[in-house]
Amino acid sequence: MLYDTCKSGQVEIKRISFIEAKSPGNHIFSKFPIPRVGSILLSTILRDRGYEVKTFIEDVGRPDWTFIESSDVVCISTITSTAPRAYRIAERIKAKGIPVVMGGAHTTFVPEEALAYADYILRGEADLSITKLFDYLEHAKPSIDTIEGLSYKDTSGNFHHNTDSGRFMELDSLPIPDVRLVQEWDKIKIYPISTSRGCPFSCKFCSVIKVFGRQYRYNSVEHSLREIKHACSNSKDNIFFVDDNFSANKKHTKELLRAVIAEKIKPYWSAQVRTDVAKDEELLRLFADSGCHMLYIGFESINPITLQNYNKGQNLDEIVRCIKTVQAHGIEIHGMFVLGADTDDVDTIRKTADFAINLGIDTVQFMILTPLPGTPFFVEMQQSGRLLHTDWSKYDAHHVNYMPTLMKPQTLHMETFKAMGRFYSWKYIAKHAARLDFFHAAVGFYGKKAVKQALDEAKDYFAALSGVLDSNEVHATA
Repeated sequence: MLYDTCKSGQVEIKRISFIEAKSPGNHIFSKFPIPRVGSILLSTILRDRGYEVKTFIEDVGRPDWTFIESSDVVCISTITSTAPRAYRIAERIKAKGIPVVMGGAHTTFVPEEALAYADYILRGEADLSITKLFDYLEHAKPSIDTIEGLSYKDTSGNFHHNTDSGRFMELDSLPIPDVRLVQEWDKIKIYPISTSRGCPFSCKFCSVIKVFGRQYRYNSVEHSLREIKHACSNSKDNIFFVDDNFSANKKHTKELLRAVIAEKIKPYWSAQVRTDVAKDEELLRLFADSGCHMLYIGFESINPITLQNYNKGQNLDEIVRCIKTVQAHGIEIHGMFVLGADTDDVDTIRKTADFAINLGIDTVQFMILTPLPGTPFFVEMQQSGRLLHTDWSKYDAHHVNYMPTLMKPQTLHMETFKAMGRFYSWKYIAKHAARLDFFHAAVGFYGKKAVKQALDEAKDYFAALSGVLDSNEVHATA
């Protein structure tokens, strides 16, 4: 028997709200938010079943609380850094007597924590489980213990975690996510498209393989092409392929790009890839010819030992070769580096900034290694007692949440932002302004502003952690 308003068969559902909780802080691309596909896809699935559905993405526009608080069920999606905000929203909704369903990467790994705020948690991929849950709420069928990936509490306060949802294989059977369901959808400047799920690699700080698995699954070329056309028909030709590795199956990626070229669609697109794209001349040529303007590449580190410890499967020579080869094809690079491994020191951080500047990378993110729940790194830090706190709002890759080995937490934090400041320098801004490249000049200016704000806020952050840091230093020297 369930509790509160969520007793089976007692909820008449007509109106549903989906909410994607707001990010807690700024980073270099905060001005250009890219919605996660999950909420939009699940909204579309339920809309197609006849429900009135709206999606509210707080990083895009302000929620319509009148609609939300008149909904019959509210679904909230969260990653780790947005969890505190998501929990506050859930409390507000539950106070109105409205059932709350939560999902996303964070609640997948800490469902019992999330059940303090929500009635139901859908773990992992919810393409099938969400419709089964709504059937249960309305009609008491199927039996609640058969809904895969569902977590809930009974009236005695006992937790129940049903069998995992598994990996959804028939991606083509899913509808094209309808971005028009998003409140103020016209404010979305970069249109998200997913062509695959999963990643065959196993980086120790990444939660993707725990959510989507290492088995790489992808839509057919025909399905992805329809989605690209759908985006362009809605005047959304600035596309970001949100796949964790857009070219994990190079043969399939080439087929898709050839189809895009043959259809003369010419979107203005970007995607996340690995350094191995530089080994395939044909692939890079297809990138350029089909409208790719930027590749987001996870270089992660220039420290050879750190790359090994990350299980990254690439070396420094490959990184350098990748940068030069991609640039030679006229494609910009957004380089992503993760700083703070046990083999990193201050010199590593400073040399990373020099490397990015000297190689002429177009834009960068220097991120602080973050122990996200669900990752091997989180387990390692938790078991070793090196976690500083679990204020999830600070688990955003811009705060230090653990005790590094070769430097103090304050040093890692401050040096990372100083490195960002060195990259986004006045020289960077002036260089791009002189070329009339006002986009990158603006990025540089915004980067400087974000760095200054982060350095100012760091004082309060570490002041709040002073007791924890003092305790850890005592243990480290004992």
